[in-house]
Amino acid sequence: MGRPGVLGLCRQRECSRFHSHVTSSRCSLGPLHNERTPPPAWILIISVRARFFRYEPAGPSMRIVMAHLQAGLSAETIDKARLELNENPDTLHQDIQQVRDMVITRPDIGFLRTDDAFILRFLRARKFNQLETFKLLAQYFQYRQQNLEMFQGFKADDPAIKRALMDGFPGILETPDQYGRKILILFASNWDQSRNSFSDILRAILLSLEVLIEDPELQINGFILIIDWSDFSFKQASKLTPSILKLAIEGLQDSFPARFGGIHFVNQPWYIHALYTIIKPFLKDKTRKRIFLHGNNLNSLHQLIYPECLPSEFGGTLPPYDMGTWARALLGPDYNDETEYTHTYDALHVKEALGRSDPECQDNLMRRSQSAVEPGTLKQRERDDDTAQPLLALD
Repeated sequence: MGRPGVLGLCRQRECSRFHSHVTSSRCSLGPLHNERTPPPAWILIISVRARFFRYEPAGPSMRIVMAHLQAGLSAETIDKARLELNENPDTLHQDIQQVRDMVITRPDIGFLRTDDAFILRFLRARKFNQLETFKLLAQYFQYRQQNLEMFQGFKADDPAIKRALMDGFPGILETPDQYGRKILILFASNWDQSRNSFSDILRAILLSLEVLIEDPELQINGFILIIDWSDFSFKQASKLTPSILKLAIEGLQDSFPARFGGIHFVNQPWYIHALYTIIKPFLKDKTRKRIFLHGNNLNSLHQLIYPECLPSEFGGTLPPYDMGTWARALLGPDYNDETEYTHTYDALHVKEALGRSDPECQDNLMRRSQSAVEPGTLKQRERDDDTAQPLLALD
């Protein structure tokens, strides 16, 4: 357990004396594991000169300082955060500081960001369990340290990432689902392996999530992922090796502060069932319970995600999805230019781009998925995939 942060300024020699005192006296500052002691709205004050610890109520100034972390959230979302995530505005500073104090316990990891807003998204992802939050924070940076090549040139105009984005990896629906969750879509058959490696598609997905998770509403409401496997060939599937699938699982399940409410497979062939069997051991029980295999029956999908939230490719009432929407949002209106944009690109611009409706632009840049169908044309079909035990040849 690391030392609590020192509030106020102190000279270096006093800090040194303070550290010696803490070490020699073996002070216990109470548990860190999702506790609410001392009472809410209290913060720890450390007096270096007097060498003692005491708790004092957080005054109005501290509440104002922390209030910006919930600025812009609707009353409904704040209430949801309180009920589902155990978020308490009065203890935000304490919760964030307890996680930040644990950084010292992992000197092997370079924690490049530990600001309040950054740590808060991890707390929300782990329902304000401080120990689990710190584990996720550490895994986030450790994953990036262990896969440095994936995060070199990690910006939207990196040529490989840009190609993946322009090919629709991922697609982001402007309309959230009925619970306010952002819907990500992948049309697997659009994977042109001569253009994009799986690693570059994963990089584009992680970069997109980095942009989206800046929105506090999505930190609380979370995400939904839909993968359409229509026309995804066996040859394409053979490139999904266990090692790269494991890399994707580690990056999305274990090392990113996003709440995934569901992962939906649609129109999956038998060899995707075989792949799912291969990756099952790498999935947490919680993740397994949130994976739904719908096959060709979209009625079950519509029971979980209302048709009013879905494009026609998934039997929804919205227009077909334009594959260039998200790429234009990240790269700007002239997304074919070589102008540099980073993943910190103005969020207001992203929102404006997603809300923009330019018929001429849509006519020129519209790219529909290969599985586009008219609403209501998909019917239930009996399948015997679950009883077959095929062997899938993987590289």
